[in-house]
Amino acid sequence: MKPIITILFLTFSILSGIAQNKGKDLLNEVSQKVKGYDNIEIDFKYILENTAENVKQETRGDVILQGDNYKLNILGITRMFDGKTLYTISPEDEEVTISSQAEDQADAITPSKMLSFYEDGYTYEMDIVQNIKGRKIQYVKLTPIDSNSEIKYILLGVDATTKHIYNLIQVGKNGTKTTLTVNSFKTNEPLSKTLFTFDASKYQDYYINKLD
Repeated sequence: MKPIITILFLTFSILSGIAQNKGKDLLNEVSQKVKGYDNIEIDFKYILENTAENVKQETRGDVILQGDNYKLNILGITRMFDGKTLYTISPEDEEVTISSQAEDQADAITPSKMLSFYEDGYTYEMDIVQNIKGRKIQYVKLTPIDSNSEIKYILLGVDATTKHIYNLIQVGKNGTKTTLTVNSFKTNEPLSKTLFTFDASKYQDYYINKLD
């Protein structure tokens, strides 16, 4: 009986290793594709829900990425990062918050990392395949290596044809589920040279809140 159990264990280990390698290989393809673009513009839908807390929030947003720089519009707020400084602009509050990019939140998937966060810190496993409006979406399950992570797991949906990310489903240990679905994905668009530059003259009537 013991040899049979040993053989089964080895078989499952080998199959698990193959699944992980395939998941890693697919995400490597996605990473190389993304790194080949000068810039990326994404229009997306964002859903946050926690059934236990009776919370469900749905919104749309857009982001422009170029290297580490980004300009994100969501919930009426603009967040702009120029590589060193993060500007959060709230027209409703007439306030601009200026700070250095927070790097202390290891779990945070910031816009500048949203297409590359998966490269380190996770184990990988091929998951289900879905046909969504004629598109073959292959999911890869990412599990944090850090046992103290607040993330339980992430499902990353990849368009098998374009090798672009279609959606991201993040499940937290607290039961919160966030889903980001890409509605449009444009690359190498002509961008203004000042797109990621904060122009203080446009916000003379705003309260400037400098955190650093």
